[in-house]
Parts: sequence; C-alpha cells; structure tokens
Amino acid sequence: MNKNRICVPDVDSIKKLILSEAHDTAYSIHPGSTKMYHDLKERERWREYVAVCDTCRRVKAEHQRPAGLLQPLKIPEWKWEEISMDFIVGLPRTQKGYNSIWVVIDRLTKVAHFIPVNTTYSGARLAELYISGIVCLHGVPKRIISDRGSRFTSRLRERVA
Repeated sequence: MNKNRICVPDVDSIKKLILSEAHDTAYSIHPGSTKMYHDLKERERWREYVAVCDTCRRVKAEHQRPAGLLQPLKIPEWKWEEISMDFIVGLPRTQKGYNSIWVVIDRLTKVAHFIPVNTTYSGARLAELYISGIVCLHGVPKRIISDRGSRFTSRLRERVA
C-alpha cells in the first residue's frame, strides 16, 4: 500500500473487473468520466489505465482541469429571450429517417419544442429548422445556452444571420 492506494496485480481479468464495477454497476462512481477517473485514481493504480478504459481514453480525463463551481444563470425577464438547447441522440430510426430529437426550451416559461432531426444534418439544415420552428414563432433570442459549446451556438448564429 502506498498513500492509501491499493496495488492492483497486472492481470487483465482483475483490471476489467475493477473497470466494470466502476462503470457498469448501480453503485458505480461514473457520474462523469473526469470525476470517475479521479475517484479511481484515488483507489487503484496501474500502468496504462487510460489505454484500457475506452471512455477515459476518449475524454483524456487526466489532462482536463477540474470543473469549477457552478454559477447560477440569471432568470430572463421576457419569454423566449433566452433559450437552452440540446440533442437527444441514439434513438431508433423512425420511418421518416429521424434518429435524434433537438430540444429547444425557453428558460423563463420552460416551454419546449421537440424537433425531429437526423445526426447527419448540416449546420445549414439545423439553421433552417431553427428559423422555421423557433424564430418564426418566438423571435430571435438574446442568448442561447447549449452544452455543445459556444462554437456550436456561434456557428448556428452565423447560419441564421
């Protein structure tokens, strides 16, 4: 033992069992790959850990800065002044070929629009849907919040402008 850490033998089956327990069980510590990585790093140690864990390898959690404190968003003054948007992906394909839902929510009233989309849609196609489904009904919002990041929202704004 070294600083309250457990030494894990270099045995693939044991490593896979630990990863499975961390990722797949009801009691897993996998609320997010960065947190999961740091939680596991506190408990187990072995070489090439990130190379074994597909999620951690893709996220490269060891290179990310820890998340800061959450900052509350101000409540908008007017309906449809601020919207949030996200995509629900991984759905079965419909008869019309949709496999995702684009969710656009007014932050003040919590009214939501659910727009069927396909993951292959271009930014131009999403902009068309945004204008016809949101802007025509509610006007142009002052602020768009998306976990897709500012690059996504700025590209959408470019297409709309």
